[in-house]
Amino acid sequence: MRKTIVSIVTVIGLIASSSVAFADTAKPGQSMTHMKTATGVTSTLEAAGVILYVQGGATSAVIGENLSSATSQVVFHIPVTANKAGVQHVGSNIIFFNTANNQYLTLKNPVIDLAKGVVSATVPQAGDAKVDILTITNASTAKAKITNDKKAKQRTTAYAGTTLVLAPGIAATIASVLGLPAGSLPEGLAFGTADVTLYSKLK
Repeated sequence: MRKTIVSIVTVIGLIASSSVAFADTAKPGQSMTHMKTATGVTSTLEAAGVILYVQGGATSAVIGENLSSATSQVVFHIPVTANKAGVQHVGSNIIFFNTANNQYLTLKNPVIDLAKGVVSATVPQAGDAKVDILTITNASTAKAKITNDKKAKQRTTAYAGTTLVLAPGIAATIASVLGLPAGSLPEGLAFGTADVTLYSKLK
C-alpha cells in the first residue's frame, strides 16, 4: 500500500471582505476554519487509490505516520469570510484525486451554513453546480463562544466541534467522477469535524 503523504500547501493569507490579511495577525474581518478528518477516512480513500488535499489559500497536513494508517487524519486550515449565506472558504478548494487514472473532484469555495446544517460547494466537474457536500449533524446544538476584547475593539465568535458527514448521494458522486467502482465509498461516511472562528469589529 502506498504511503502517500499530503503536501503542505503554502498559506497565502486570510481573505477578508475587502482586503487581504495574513494568518499571523488577528484583525476584524479575518476568519479561519480548522477542519480535521475522522480517523479512517484517509485510509479508506487511500485503499481506493484516492488522496485528499486542499489548494489555494489553505494549508493541510497529516496527523499520523501516513495516509494509509488507520489512525491517520488530515488537518485543514482554511481561510474564510462571512457572507449572507454562511461562512465561505474563499479561494480554497478541497480535492479528491485518484492516483490510478488522474481523475479528480474539486469542491470549490465550500460554504458552511450552520442554520441549514450543511456545507455546500461549487463542483466544476458537475457544470459548476452548487451542491450540498457535507451534513453538519450537530448544527442545531452548535453554540458560539463569544469573546469581546474591548481594548482591541474586536469580537471573536468561535464554533467548536461541528461534526461533518458526507451528504446523501455524495459518496456515489465522488466514486463516479473519480472512476471508482460503485460502493467504493460508504454513504454518510463520517468525514470529520470543523471549528470556525470569526473576527469582527466590536462596536
